[in-house]
Amino acid sequence: MLAKRAFDIFFSLIGILVLFPLFVIIAFWIKLDSPGSIFFKQIRVGRYGREFNIYKFRSMVAEAESIGKQITVDGDRRITSSGQFLRKYKLDELPQLFNVLKGDMSLVGPRPEVPKYVALYNFEQRRVLEVRPGITDLASIQFRNESELLSSVSNPEDFYIQEIMPQKLALNIQYISQASLGFDLLLILQTLWRTIAK
Repeated sequence: MLAKRAFDIFFSLIGILVLFPLFVIIAFWIKLDSPGSIFFKQIRVGRYGREFNIYKFRSMVAEAESIGKQITVDGDRRITSSGQFLRKYKLDELPQLFNVLKGDMSLVGPRPEVPKYVALYNFEQRRVLEVRPGITDLASIQFRNESELLSSVSNPEDFYIQEIMPQKLALNIQYISQASLGFDLLLILQTLWRTIAK
């Protein structure tokens, strides 16, 4: 565990320093594109069930959650012009490097959910709360086009809860059973490759 934490601190810090110019460009674009803050914060459930604020670049209109659901489908009218691009290449997720540096998250681990959905976990599924959540994981790779999938059904939230979420949690539990720094590095490289190849 200490080795994984050291890995997270080192690479999140390097990532923040190297990507800082890109952060500035994205921040200016968001401010020019639509009114509202640069960053989006949302309560997520982390290790041992502790809640924390996850950070993202804002990709939707201000107060988007007050005018729609917590899940987002492809073509959602709340998504801004800059947000479309940021979401396509997962650039909106970059501020989570600060979550990793703080210790709320890891580079690799089960993606953290909002309390509303965590409340639906059964006993076995709650095993994902035994580890730090991550920026990427097996489920993120397999369901990288999740918003497109949700846009194809009549009730996206029900479909997410009944079909997608159980599959993602099963993949998360699979990750926990075989987690290692080597496997983490492999998942990071797969995530980068699939994102660039879009």
